[in-house]
Amino acid sequence: MVKLSIIIPCYYNEQNIPVTAQRLLDNESLFNKELEFEYVFVDDGSGDNTWQALQAFKETQPLDKVKIIKLSGNFGSYNAILAGMKYATGHCNVITAADLQDPPELMVKMYEHWKNGLKLVIANRTDRKDPFVSKIFAKAFQKVIKKFALKNLPDGGFDFVLFDKQLREEVVRLDEKNTNTLYLFTWMKYEYITIPYQRREREIGKSRWTFNKKLKLFIDSFVSFSFFPIRLITTTGFILGIISLCYAAFIIYNKVTGNIQIAGWSGLMVVVLLVSSFQMIALGILGEYIWRTLDASRKRPNYVIDKMA
Repeated sequence: MVKLSIIIPCYYNEQNIPVTAQRLLDNESLFNKELEFEYVFVDDGSGDNTWQALQAFKETQPLDKVKIIKLSGNFGSYNAILAGMKYATGHCNVITAADLQDPPELMVKMYEHWKNGLKLVIANRTDRKDPFVSKIFAKAFQKVIKKFALKNLPDGGFDFVLFDKQLREEVVRLDEKNTNTLYLFTWMKYEYITIPYQRREREIGKSRWTFNKKLKLFIDSFVSFSFFPIRLITTTGFILGIISLCYAAFIIYNKVTGNIQIAGWSGLMVVVLLVSSFQMIALGILGEYIWRTLDASRKRPNYVIDKMA
């Protein structure tokens, strides 16, 4: 019998769990009867009663149908997904949100593509019912990543994805630090198909997806999959070097011909500040790469499990 593992990262989803769990159970009736379901919920260090809500749901279901994992703290949604992937056992797997912004009924179509031989099926967002500023940030994020990092990234980005057991095992084996776990699927270059959908508005609870977390995800995604920032530093340094040589030749010529004037303080400060700011930016970019290399060399785990049930 084919098993479908559904991985759901949770963070402050106490109120969502009963509703989401029931929707997922109702969604089972849309599938073939020979399909076995496994639900893997990962509590990413929630400070509310998310864990208690997960325990209550597990108690109502058959043994081994629901796995619940509690991390010792908040390690981030992508590390929570990685934890869920490690303990999932399905022949194919789905990652979906706990707040029902991704329509569960779309899994049926995704599963049909998997049965037809595709190992990766991506539900890409054509639109999202989010605040205007969040939508602008998300669109800019996706365009920059697609332009300079992952050329084969689907338009609109994605969080809702179905993938084969082989891909799951490969991502778990990679065990990368400070990365976008979902983008590893497209990085592996497997053929995939996209299913467009409109992301729904969150109806229960408040999103904990803060600006700082979005910014970290952007930097992690960019640095993990692109060397463009380093190439930009090299190119900019080369251009500044040519400009400096031309300016030096200009000064020497005017000095020899006696046409040079006393250098002004303002002009000198502009040059110093320009070069200094470029050096600090370059050091910052290099530091992002070096720090991630150091973090990977420490071989610390991406997450710590407090308990499982």
